[in-house]
Amino acid sequence: MKTIFKYIYRTLQFVFVFTLLFVAKNIAGQNEMKVVNDNLNKTLNLSARAEVMEAINYNDLYSPLDTFVGDLTGYGADCALCSGFLGCTSQDVRDGRTIHKDNDYGEVRIVASSRNLPCGSIIRFESKRVSDKPVFAIVLDRGVGGTSIDLLTESELVAGKTIGRSQIKYDLLRKGWEKRGE
Repeated sequence: MKTIFKYIYRTLQFVFVFTLLFVAKNIAGQNEMKVVNDNLNKTLNLSARAEVMEAINYNDLYSPLDTFVGDLTGYGADCALCSGFLGCTSQDVRDGRTIHKDNDYGEVRIVASSRNLPCGSIIRFESKRVSDKPVFAIVLDRGVGGTSIDLLTESELVAGKTIGRSQIKYDLLRKGWEKRGE
């Protein structure tokens, strides 16, 4: 009886190894995968589908999570109480850098805010003193209170001459570093 089970066991092992080798050989020989659609009555408009997906992604990125009202001021890395290093990332901005490259929003301005907005938050606001177009900015610094926003400029001189102080309404597009929907 033991001999029969041993024979069956060895046969199964052989079949298993042979099957594995056969499958591996066939997979290794396939360099491309072909899909055949025999149903010629249906067409798929991929460009229309891509446009819909882009619209969905655009809405996900640019529809506000919340809206705030606060003071907009400007500051330079050379201000009297500034170290020249951003509070959230410790990045050195004494070279006049005012732009951050964000993976989702592209090139955005740098702002300081209170801890009400987590580091990495993206906001959008409009101010004719800054730009004729909506301004997108990322919170990478601290040092202001409440709902105020402090826009990083090349220097204190530029901040004083161009930004001043004004009340703005701004939209929160991303809270912290997390992608929307996560």
